[in-house]
Amino acid sequence: MRELKNLDWNNIGFQYRPCDKRYVAEYKDGAWGEGYLSDDPEVRINECAGILQYCQECFEGLKAYETANGEIVCFRPDLNAERMADSAEFLCMPPFPKERFLEALKETVTANLGFVPPYGSGASLYVRPYMFASGPVIGVKPSHEYIFRMIVMPVGPYFKGGAKPVALMVSDFDRAAPHGTGHIKAGLNYAMSMHAHEIAAHAGYAENLFLDPAERKYVEETGGANFYFISADGKTLVTPKSSSILPSITRRSILYVAEHMLGLKVEERKVELAELSDFSECGLCGTAAVISPVGEIDDHGRKIVFGKGMAEPGPVTTKLYDTLTGIQLGTIPAPEGWIFKVA
Repeated sequence: MRELKNLDWNNIGFQYRPCDKRYVAEYKDGAWGEGYLSDDPEVRINECAGILQYCQECFEGLKAYETANGEIVCFRPDLNAERMADSAEFLCMPPFPKERFLEALKETVTANLGFVPPYGSGASLYVRPYMFASGPVIGVKPSHEYIFRMIVMPVGPYFKGGAKPVALMVSDFDRAAPHGTGHIKAGLNYAMSMHAHEIAAHAGYAENLFLDPAERKYVEETGGANFYFISADGKTLVTPKSSSILPSITRRSILYVAEHMLGLKVEERKVELAELSDFSECGLCGTAAVISPVGEIDDHGRKIVFGKGMAEPGPVTTKLYDTLTGIQLGTIPAPEGWIFKVA
């Protein structure tokens, strides 16, 4: 029987909270060294470290849950390991091996079991693996030394109010350049989105809708989540297809759930901003929020409203959310290989 930390689990918010242990591994002399668990939340690096000079860094995000039967599990972490390796390779960084990633995940979550929120609280243990260039560089080139760390923290819903409709605005900024880094999970992409996010937040919106950077005609994603749309008749799920959006693990899971568990037709294709009013529902999907219904989108004063707007999520979005979270929490049988048992 694990001993829970004394926290207000229903009101912990989505914020950093240091836990007891974190995993650390260092890359030097062409190889990853032995990883270890550390009590120290501080990181010491050279003043000329590659992360500080040229932003050589990538990260991931996933969650650990307590299921209905009391097990502690993670959702499809093998895909996080693979995506992080892809990000690292694109940034000329040494990939952290998939097997070691999963071992580090098990070690880190197990060392912090008291911070895994109890079943039914609506909260989860957020896991943030990240890697950065720690060796000194001054010329524009990859570093020779790197640090991989994995930290965890208990979190509540990403958007205040949980799975309630949010409002977005169409941004005048680009999230990523054509043929750039939009398809990898690098901190530099999120830094690029912050200016636009603050503009949206000050205007009263939860997030931006970014258009494709080439023609500014097609829907891409928000600063931190992928889109999906539901056809007017409620029978087809459509998700934008683009080489410059992040291949969301949650989106890939939703596509499977929609087609194989809910009997929907699924389409991955370019989605024009001009056709959004034809859809009955819109949602955001990603690790942090899982699914967030979108009630309305402001396109420079033109309001696009989905279903009942900000009043409540649409019926298909509700089914998707209930099914996906049911799989994660163990109340609905999971497709083979989706659940990684920790304890």
